[in-house]
Amino acid sequence: MFNVDDLVLYGFTGVCRVAEIKAISFDDPNEKELYYVLEPLYQECTISTPVDNTRIPMRAILTKKEAEDLIDRIPELDTEMFHSSVLRELTEFYDQYLNTYEADKLIQLCLSIYNKRDIQREINKKLGATDERYLKQAESLLFGEFAVIFEKDPEEIADFIGERLNSDWQKINISE
Repeated sequence: MFNVDDLVLYGFTGVCRVAEIKAISFDDPNEKELYYVLEPLYQECTISTPVDNTRIPMRAILTKKEAEDLIDRIPELDTEMFHSSVLRELTEFYDQYLNTYEADKLIQLCLSIYNKRDIQREINKKLGATDERYLKQAESLLFGEFAVIFEKDPEEIADFIGERLNSDWQKINISE
């Protein structure tokens, strides 16, 4: 169970602060259920979700050490690039990574799509809309979490990762 003021990654919402934990009763005043009241860091709203919610993944954000170690391991991450003209196959492949909400899987997804984007550029083509959408979602979750950890703006995270790796991390070669 999380505590008030803990920072968590909550589904596609991204990083949230646990503002409150309260008991809420809906039908029967004698039956109360514990809820987290979450305040997203990058949105203007509050979210109430049951403490025992299993539908929307929620996890503690990484520690600074875990994030640094993960960034340092980027060149070693096993990542594959996926090509398919069948939209369902492409979304299923990307969902395998995105729906884990785990930082290492989000990095692998980003690297896969960055590589695909570079190949498309070489032949004067653009990345497909599905690829762009998944890249944006993965970057939003990953950069939002890293921004909080390293006390930076999300827009600074790609450069921060590149500086830490002494390379353009978006150009790291991956297996096909």
